[in-house]
Amino acid sequence: MQFWLYDHGSNTRTTLDIDADPVVIGREDGCHVTLKSPFVARRHARIVRRGNQLFVEALSRAGTRVANREVHPGTPARLDFGDEVQVGQFSLAPVGRDGQANTESEDERLLHDRLMELERVAHAELIDRMNLRVTGHLSKRDPKFIAEVYQQLDEILRQRIEELDPHVAMLACKTHLRRLVLAEVVRQCQGKVATDYRRADDRLQDAAMEQRTAERVNGLVDMMPLLFDPTSVGEDLAVAEEAFEELFPNDYRDMPGPLRRYLVQQMIAKDIQDILLGLGPLTDLLAMPTVSEVMVVGKDRIYIEKNGVIQPTTRTFFSDEILLSIIERILTPVGRRVDTSTPLVDARLNDGSRVNVVIPPLSLVGPVMTIRKFGWVPFTMDDLVERGSLSEPVARFLQGCVLGRSNVIISGGTGSGKTTLLNVLSAYARPSERIITVEESAELQLPQPHVVKLEGRPANVEGRGAITIRELVRNALRMRPDRIIIGEVRGPEALDMLQAMNTGHDGSLSTVHANNSHDAMKRLEALVLMAVDMPIRAIREQVVTAIDLVVQVSRFADGRRRVTQISEVTSIDPQTEQIRLEDVFVLRDPQQERLRHTGYIPTFASDMIEHGVFDVDVFL
Repeated sequence: MQFWLYDHGSNTRTTLDIDADPVVIGREDGCHVTLKSPFVARRHARIVRRGNQLFVEALSRAGTRVANREVHPGTPARLDFGDEVQVGQFSLAPVGRDGQANTESEDERLLHDRLMELERVAHAELIDRMNLRVTGHLSKRDPKFIAEVYQQLDEILRQRIEELDPHVAMLACKTHLRRLVLAEVVRQCQGKVATDYRRADDRLQDAAMEQRTAERVNGLVDMMPLLFDPTSVGEDLAVAEEAFEELFPNDYRDMPGPLRRYLVQQMIAKDIQDILLGLGPLTDLLAMPTVSEVMVVGKDRIYIEKNGVIQPTTRTFFSDEILLSIIERILTPVGRRVDTSTPLVDARLNDGSRVNVVIPPLSLVGPVMTIRKFGWVPFTMDDLVERGSLSEPVARFLQGCVLGRSNVIISGGTGSGKTTLLNVLSAYARPSERIITVEESAELQLPQPHVVKLEGRPANVEGRGAITIRELVRNALRMRPDRIIIGEVRGPEALDMLQAMNTGHDGSLSTVHANNSHDAMKRLEALVLMAVDMPIRAIREQVVTAIDLVVQVSRFADGRRRVTQISEVTSIDPQTEQIRLEDVFVLRDPQQERLRHTGYIPTFASDMIEHGVFDVDVFL
């Protein structure tokens, strides 16, 4: 039996031929697959054959997974060809049976590696021909220079594509056509029916071939059962991806040879152009609405969060130098920098997506970049209700709290959806109000006409010029705000936020990192102490008088993000001296369909019901 073994720690891949049944995996030298790692048990797991099927049995409790599913001792898991056995930092997958050819999954991996090698060689040759520095700043506004880049690249690819292996060519054609199809689905969901694949500054494309490409793409899209609605883009993309896998083989067989070669050339050219002028392999990932986060771990590993689940991609960077050039391209427009003296930085993309970068010596795996995307269609409360994040009565209750100018804190862990919910709730502020937003990286997208956005600034090269969130909050108080919305409270600005809420700026909103509502109160206490040394009792009194509601959001193992607790901040317990919270809605069981009202009616509810902000039926 043949296996493919990948070590994620060293990014090395090997092929193993093992003639044994069962196949024992472990750290001991006597195992058929010996994995030298402290995260691997002496005898970790084994693969056994039962008839024509393979099963994985866990021999230890050190952790064994099959296709991202946990395998427990005594409960074997079926292993299909193409599935991976995950042990420590290793992945092991069967890629052949008794000398038979590799599986389609392994074939694509090998072909993809060969395609990436071709792109790397073509990129290196282009750099040599034009005497470019890989990390140099290339001007997209110089049409003569861009035309020269395309001309040289065209000459390089024409020669190399003629010598390309047919299987690699088919993979390149499939990859490019899939990208075009998915992009067309997104365009039509956005209401942009007209398709134009031509680059605005590229005169080298074949107009006839572009017309044939457009006809091919639209023909494939027309055969797919899609809705083409902005709210259904995720579902449409999932259907399109599945349908494309079924339609492509027949479509490729009928495709003329010249069009095949043209698509291959365009695919490779686009990847190289993205490296020179765009964001490299991140360009297409950031354009996909279903991708909510992009995580780069060194040059060889790019992960995405898609539909709430983290998964690896086949995208890679050619070198750390190219990855650093892409990072520099992101940071320069927003006035940020990263180097050995400042090895970590926060920034944002033009669309408000949050970017975090860490480079060596702080990172031991090469440059690391995390991009938290903002979707091209902002979430609405209806979207959250439809996704099961909260129920219809809870949505009306929260809407009423914002309209009634309650001060609300949204708490939750990293990636739990705090900013998304903050953005949704902020949209309910009245259009007549003057809203001041304060953020480290501008992310909020508010529909109101009178919004003033303030963004913090880090220190410059000399260590000067930094503008902190606390300074911005203080300044916001002098700007005659009706509401102050702080993207996240994580420092001494917590004191200024509480004082703002206590001095007539009702209806303010913010987020804070915490595991539950009670922890959120304790965290606020700690953050206030970073600003001033004052008695805990005084801090708690400030919190109780300032904050009306705490909304807890959580992210579950399956990727779902839900509101799990809504509590009113009521008073200070005379016995424990702790801040007392009264739960209004609670999700006690992750399998529970909706938040349940606890029976407690908030103290501010009667006034809001009297003024028609919400009805009493929200508690039913």
